[in-house]
Amino acid sequence: MHPRNVWQAMSRPGFLLSAWPWRSVAYLFTGAVTGVAALVAIVTVAAVCGALAIVVVGLPLLVVIALSGIPVAWVERRRLRLIDHDPTSGQHQEPAATGLWAWLTTRLREQATWRELGYTLLFAGLLWPVDALAITVALLFPLSMVATPLLMATVGGDDETKVLKQWTVTTWPAAFGVAVLGLLLMGLCCYVLGVAAGARAQLTRLLIASREGELDARVVELASSRFRLVDAFEAERRRIERDLHDGAQQRLVALAMILGLARLDAPPGPLADQLAKAHGEAGKALAELRELIQGIHPKVLEDYGLQAAVADAADRSVVPVDVDLELPGRLPRAVESAAYFVVCEALANVAKHSGAGRAEVSGDHRDGRLLLQVRDDGRGGADTSAGSGLTGLADRVSVLDGRLALSSPPGGPTLLLVEFPCELTEAADHSA
Repeated sequence: MHPRNVWQAMSRPGFLLSAWPWRSVAYLFTGAVTGVAALVAIVTVAAVCGALAIVVVGLPLLVVIALSGIPVAWVERRRLRLIDHDPTSGQHQEPAATGLWAWLTTRLREQATWRELGYTLLFAGLLWPVDALAITVALLFPLSMVATPLLMATVGGDDETKVLKQWTVTTWPAAFGVAVLGLLLMGLCCYVLGVAAGARAQLTRLLIASREGELDARVVELASSRFRLVDAFEAERRRIERDLHDGAQQRLVALAMILGLARLDAPPGPLADQLAKAHGEAGKALAELRELIQGIHPKVLEDYGLQAAVADAADRSVVPVDVDLELPGRLPRAVESAAYFVVCEALANVAKHSGAGRAEVSGDHRDGRLLLQVRDDGRGGADTSAGSGLTGLADRVSVLDGRLALSSPPGGPTLLLVEFPCELTEAADHSA
């Protein structure tokens, strides 16, 4: 695998023969050039602002200095590609509206803008001289030593030449010896340049292109997209429930009525028996469809909220269920749907696996959180790996940043605790 950055390249034996030393030189050299340009631009704009401040015209130009870090940071993130193949991006947000004013206000309020300005001032005042010094010491000095025989043959007139302006070489063996020493020193200086370039790149990434900042932004975006997917999924469930309720269910009701009328008009015999059988099958299909609609998205949950839906689920449970759920208002639809199906799945587990004689569903909303408890007096010993649906419940709760806890010691009782962070959206409807 090709190394992603100069640090990885330096740990490999072929570093000196690769392009990474030249990449390091290019990064440091362009850093010195860019730093000089940034320093000249900042000093020029500051001088103009100071001269025009007397007539108040220069004060708006101070905004230019405040925003000067944005283009410098843009250039710096692209220079990073010379020695670091990991992608980098800015941490700026998109303005909420279009236009120059919206863009300016957004940028001036962002922390990233001021971080980039701080980096630009540091870059223009301190970092570019360090880049230039590293290039001078680690590249030009060894090159001047390697060029000693050439300098002696040309500038020195075959008699003598100076090495680094300090030592005089008067013989050809000494000149070639200095050249060989320069080659060895150049190999060592390639690693020095790699270290300097890697350290500079790491500082730049830390200040204006931090991977942690990118990861935080990605986590926020993933969380937002996850909530959008949950909302879209719930909207699709409601659409399917509505289509089945208003379409297929109504047709089955009409079919059952037609078959029932046909039974009344048919004389006793084989035809009446077949109509009775068809009428019974239509009734069963209608009952199954109603159960299916109830499982997709119950109408009572849509119309009256979680409290009424839980009471309805308790009435339909095989095991007697006591409900003590008091909610002062409606909750977000995604939370209501997730909480309802968690309760339904928990009650189904109670009926199938616990051997309980009674269950209880309780809960309330306080401090910005919905708290639910499902308790039974069964045998206990619930295991998430035993196919009881508890893993699916935990996944469903975690999607909404909720928490699920289970206590089920052998011999019982079993207690399921669920917590959702949410706020009330409207007042409760107790007409159900």
